[in-house]
Amino acid sequence: MMGVVSEGRPIVDLTDDEARRALVLKWGTVDPDVLPAWVAEMDYALDPVVAAAVTDLVTAGGAGYPTDDGSVGAAYTGFAARHLGWQLPADSSVVVGDVIGGIRLALDVWAEPGPVVVHAPAYPPFFDVIPLTGRERVDLPLDPDADAAAMDLDELDQAFAAGARVLLLCNPHNPWGRVFTRAELEGVRDVVTAHGGQVIADEIHGPLTLPGATFTAYQSLAGTAEHAVTVTSPSKAFNVAGLHCAHLVSTSERTLARLREVPLVRNHAYSPLGIAAAVTAYTHGDPWLASLVERLDQQRSLLRELLDERLPKARMRPLEATFLAWVDLRGYGYDDPAAVALERGRVMLGSGHDYHPGLAGHARINIATSPDRLIAIVTRLAAALTGR
Repeated sequence: MMGVVSEGRPIVDLTDDEARRALVLKWGTVDPDVLPAWVAEMDYALDPVVAAAVTDLVTAGGAGYPTDDGSVGAAYTGFAARHLGWQLPADSSVVVGDVIGGIRLALDVWAEPGPVVVHAPAYPPFFDVIPLTGRERVDLPLDPDADAAAMDLDELDQAFAAGARVLLLCNPHNPWGRVFTRAELEGVRDVVTAHGGQVIADEIHGPLTLPGATFTAYQSLAGTAEHAVTVTSPSKAFNVAGLHCAHLVSTSERTLARLREVPLVRNHAYSPLGIAAAVTAYTHGDPWLASLVERLDQQRSLLRELLDERLPKARMRPLEATFLAWVDLRGYGYDDPAAVALERGRVMLGSGHDYHPGLAGHARINIATSPDRLIAIVTRLAAALTGR
């Protein structure tokens, strides 16, 4: 492992062999000669304090049934105040297994019946979870040629006027990389309020807002408490998705009561190890998170330089948050550049079709790796698309 010194705890790059053992989906499902830059996992060792908390619990035999004892919500309250500028009561969270499970729970037991609006491109499980709840999905596509990945509030208004009842809001957005401004979110609030609609806000990438952008939690806006729930998790910021702990957040007592009264069989997928990791990350993870944000800031600059040098026809959306870059590669003439990259360059990216069905020429690139690997990823991609 190689460490990168920062004012916080250092980010430690996993070697290829270590990554194959640790990240069994990202690295273990590709051939040994393939560089993976697809699924949203980071090629970094865990924050040592999080790893120690989980290890200590296992050593103590803590593998029994979990309970939502309020510790995650209390820890998140302090974390949200420090990192997100969001002041919350300590008892404003309901633990769930993961973000998609939280979205499904909110759609099943809290949201009103009716179509659900999603901005496309979108995180692919959004496309799947909505019909699983028996609802119609309404896509609002991003114009791939627009200068800014901004929400069209007129289109959103039209969708609600036509019968949509819920907006599934991804903020910061995956895969756009956008951190929506306060003004944009206030516009969303006004549209939703005018139509008596609701918002489920996926804010899992909020802690990964990069320098130059300011994150605004949707429920921190006045007038949102009764029509919104937030779903979040430490899984992206601290690389602990496999431990299964996320939580729904609400500032409405009525909403919290509805979410808490569901039978156990409807919300039982969280684990004691996930709870331990979440509480530790939210309480003691600030130094490591500071190092991570610093590293990701460096990686996005490196990616921009590499694309300018080796793929000058590429257009990258400004990466304001997350470690997932949305890249327009239509200039190279391929419908699915990720498929070409895998076949010819032995590098695996996220296919644009998975995030925006029917949109040609796009790919998502995971930059949460070492600088050397990112250089190799872009080098292989360039060779695959240009033959050079």
